[in-house]
Amino acid sequence: MPPKSQSVPVSISKAIKGMSKAVGKSLPSVSQIARARRDPFRILVSTVLSLRTKDEVTMEASKRLFEKADTPEVLSKLPLRVIERAIYPAGFYRTKARSIKEISRRLVRDYDSRVPDTIDELLTFKGVGRKTANLVITLGYGKDGICVDTHVHRASNRMGLVDTKKPEETEFALMDVLPRKHWIGYNELLVRFGQMVCKPISPLCSQCPLDKDCPKIGVGKRR
Repeated sequence: MPPKSQSVPVSISKAIKGMSKAVGKSLPSVSQIARARRDPFRILVSTVLSLRTKDEVTMEASKRLFEKADTPEVLSKLPLRVIERAIYPAGFYRTKARSIKEISRRLVRDYDSRVPDTIDELLTFKGVGRKTANLVITLGYGKDGICVDTHVHRASNRMGLVDTKKPEETEFALMDVLPRKHWIGYNELLVRFGQMVCKPISPLCSQCPLDKDCPKIGVGKRR
């Protein structure tokens, strides 16, 4: 059995520095897409594709889809089966194909093909949750926000930065403790950190620069 964890949380500055060292310059797929072209529509679609899907699959599925259509007007006219074939094997690809097509139709019909730039309005679209909405406003429009997915929620709690039960609680708790300059980049840092080091099961604590400082709250088996 590993020794009992300490209870003192990692300082924000030490956490950011340690995680940055651990992941280097690698970026999640949606961040790569956003860096290539700051297009809120491409970010919206690729984020929908990324849900419950591995990064490498998201990237390739997004490329195939955007080769066929990268505007709401064109994508809304694509047959559903064409969209499905383009994004396969993304998780729940049939459901996502319907959501992407409906999102595109609604953007054309109600928004003059422009993606809304507020979380509240984005949440009115079927298939869009807070994670997706936050990525659109932060990566697509450069507005301040903290996107929280399972990696952000898990690692932030393990390090003791927050004490929350649900990702939405984590989003608002982080706003109280995280300097605003880190808000936008926090998701892409934690996503890669969660994928590479702070894994859901048996995290690689021995390889983590924060090993000696992290309280490892809730962590059982680790490597």
